[in-house]
Amino acid sequence: MTLSNGTSDGTIRWGILGTGFIAGLQTKDLNQNGFTVQAVGSRSLESSELFAEEHGVATAHGSYEDLVADPMVDVVYIATPHPFHHANALLALNAGKHVLVEKAFTMNAREAQEVVDLAESKGLVALEAMWTRFLPHMIRIRELIAAGTIGEVRKVVATHNQSLPKDPAHRLNDPALGGGALLDLGIYPISFAFDVLGTPATIKASASMSATGVDRQTAAIFEYANGAQALVDCELDAASPNRAMVIGTEGWIDIEHTWYNPVPFTVFAVDGAVVERYEQPVSSRGMQYQAAELERLIRSGETAGTILPPAESVAIMAAMDEIRKQIGLRYGSDAILEGNEQ
Repeated sequence: MTLSNGTSDGTIRWGILGTGFIAGLQTKDLNQNGFTVQAVGSRSLESSELFAEEHGVATAHGSYEDLVADPMVDVVYIATPHPFHHANALLALNAGKHVLVEKAFTMNAREAQEVVDLAESKGLVALEAMWTRFLPHMIRIRELIAAGTIGEVRKVVATHNQSLPKDPAHRLNDPALGGGALLDLGIYPISFAFDVLGTPATIKASASMSATGVDRQTAAIFEYANGAQALVDCELDAASPNRAMVIGTEGWIDIEHTWYNPVPFTVFAVDGAVVERYEQPVSSRGMQYQAAELERLIRSGETAGTILPPAESVAIMAAMDEIRKQIGLRYGSDAILEGNEQ
């Protein structure tokens, strides 16, 4: 069985699609927590073999097609840059594999819906790899909010600012590769706002653009029918402490630097008194918890859980579509959408 502490009995076999930095982080956490990483696939056999050797993976494939066709693979982790998530996820799903798809889930809501629809039609799991959602401190925060510990939630404040490579040719700065702060960094605070408050009624966004034409920094206000707000921002060329707060009528939750990692948080009463101090050390980086949730879904015969259902991943992409529309950030994948509007 898959245990609640983010471990596995190893009976479900994983394939890693892509050999970049994030693929290595996920594979390391899988290996350290009892998961079976059966195979890896890359567009280059050499890259795949190097990755397999470094991480102790049994089989190296020289193409994504060979990886998803491997009968020894049950689940495919999509670790390519987000412009390729849609095609890679469809490839794996059409081969009968469950998928864990890196965030941002796709480039836009249309692509996300196509992935979700295909998975549902085949009875397969398509889970967004928003690893923060599944960490123990976030589970505890949801429990506290549901219990009314801080009263009625009025505001979520979350930021994700990093000082990242300035090279114009780098993926993060290249519009052709889905560059910009929003999809890489903004996805974290936006997903957190959805987690706490749900889908906003309206969005107001503003951004500063880079010389290469991607958003250098973006901020947005999510407004809700009950008067609640979420204030989210992201930046790719200046760092910050990256803290987050959930503010309620009876107190607030302060999540420490860096809030989307497994870090401590403190619950304060409205007078500033400490109600709870939460600290729970997490083994590895913490990416094993999302993998454990996917295995749980497979074993239970479900295609959607409650922590991050596929429909919410689509709604999050729709919110980012709206933000991009307001700030004038366009990608090649938007051409189909724009064509449909004509």
